[in-house]
Amino acid sequence: MLETFSLCLLFGGFAGILAGMFGIGGGMVLVPFFVWLFNRQGIAAEWNMIMAVATSLATIIVTATASISAHHRRGAVLWDIVAWLAPTVFAGAVLGTLIAEYLPAELLKTLFAIFLIYAALQMALHLQPGARDLRRDPLLLAMAGAVIGMVSAILGIGGGTLTVPFLTKCRFPIRNAVAIASTCGLPIAIAGTLSYMLLGWNKTGLPAGSAGYVYLPAFFGIVITSSLLAPVGAKLAQTLPTIRLKRYFSVLLLIAAIKLLW
Repeated sequence: MLETFSLCLLFGGFAGILAGMFGIGGGMVLVPFFVWLFNRQGIAAEWNMIMAVATSLATIIVTATASISAHHRRGAVLWDIVAWLAPTVFAGAVLGTLIAEYLPAELLKTLFAIFLIYAALQMALHLQPGARDLRRDPLLLAMAGAVIGMVSAILGIGGGTLTVPFLTKCRFPIRNAVAIASTCGLPIAIAGTLSYMLLGWNKTGLPAGSAGYVYLPAFFGIVITSSLLAPVGAKLAQTLPTIRLKRYFSVLLLIAAIKLLW
């Protein structure tokens, strides 16, 4: 347990810097790390992936809260849009956890690897979605929120990789799209975390220190250093060639995806 906490302290700083530099959610890098770490700790293969997803979502509660505050101070959060999205992403996230519990561990791992490949290509090629004026269709926003919440809870991500392209396609400025996506990451993380905790509460064979499927030593190790070093990453983003670095980082994502598939 102490080794897990120590390794998560180290990796949390790395994840925090990446989040600050590239504006990515923690799940993209945390889930593969947790899969490796939990396997190293000898956690049963049947619990490994779902615990990685659940613990990742728990850390996003902390990072999303800090992100919302920063975006709100800049006036970038469009709260009327959040009001349409938040309830449905919450409901979708609850549904996603119910689906994930019944998915075979290998299938869940494969789905996450496919998501990593999608994210890596999006980042490497700097893909920009085409625009379409969907802003005045609240029903579409609500339906999209449910799908984003469900997929995010299954994969253990905050949803920004899915939400930002959708919102920019709806002609929202990128500044507002990122702020809305960050804000909607909080209900996804809360719904997913609570659901995974409840679903795993009475499971036998989970390691000591677990709250349902959430592994607390890993959670605390990550959030302590990631929250401290995310602002450092944000400052580095202003001085380093982030587009080139994103391409390098996309290679790491592809390697992680291949490792999961292998």
